Amino acid sequence: MKHIFFSILFSITLLSSASLSAEIIIKNGDKIGFLGDSITHQGNTFSCGYINLVMSALKINGINAQKIPAGIGGNKAPQMLKRLDRDILKQKPQYMTLNTGVNDVYYGVSLDAYKKSITQIVEKAQAAGVKVYILTATMIHEDPMTQNNQKLIAYNDFLRQIAKEKNCVLVDLNTEMQEIVASVKKKYPQYKGKCTATFDGVHLSPIGHIMVARALLKAFGFTEEQIAKCDADWNKRMFHFRNLIYLTVHEYKQLSEIAYTAGTDVPTYIKRLIRNEIRK
Repeated sequence: MKHIFFSILFSITLLSSASLSAEIIIKNGDKIGFLGDSITHQGNTFSCGYINLVMSALKINGINAQKIPAGIGGNKAPQMLKRLDRDILKQKPQYMTLNTGVNDVYYGVSLDAYKKSITQIVEKAQAAGVKVYILTATMIHEDPMTQNNQKLIAYNDFLRQIAKEKNCVLVDLNTEMQEIVASVKKKYPQYKGKCTATFDGVHLSPIGHIMVARALLKAFGFTEEQIAKCDADWNKRMFHFRNLIYLTVHEYKQLSEIAYTAGTDVPTYIKRLIRNEIRK
């Protein structure tokens, strides 16, 4: 009986260890391309940008990979297609994330033209042996009922469709973002802000960048425990408002709670504080 007990205990321990250590897909020496627009550009240029958060998470978990940042402000899917070879494929990555759709809707790229460009991007990347991770486009201002967000539904539905058809990995950022916005409004009924996961309605705040990083890391096979190991590093990273106000991610989170309690978002709350100081 004693031997049976220890055999069972050993088996449980092995199962528990296996559940806590997921198989991270990214390996030492792998290259990850990040193709996108200004959101992707800031993901690399901000210390707390999602690209930098992902790369730090890999390093913290013992994986030395290489990033290929390829975000250009204002880019739409047809422009990304034109520079795919130059900016991504020539560097021979094993993986590529595709983040597009906001500018396509905002600046009037037709759904048909969007579909054509996305399909060619995916097919060219796959032909080069690259595993593609398709990110649904985040919200265009944080109200799902606006005209642009309603228009965006068809574009994101196509991304979900092509991810399934082409055996890509889908990372559904739009759904994640809507859940974050809804959760803040539920927790703070007085909240009337418009910048929860963004700092201007479109470009991501630290909360938004962490949202994207977490979603990508989970898609790469990270467990919650492995992601949690990154909190200390992520919280020390800096975020700035137009190079005027600098806050650590931890400070931004704290300020968010204060702003939400006051019924507004961080950018509006900061403006209110500054105006109150000027009027004194």
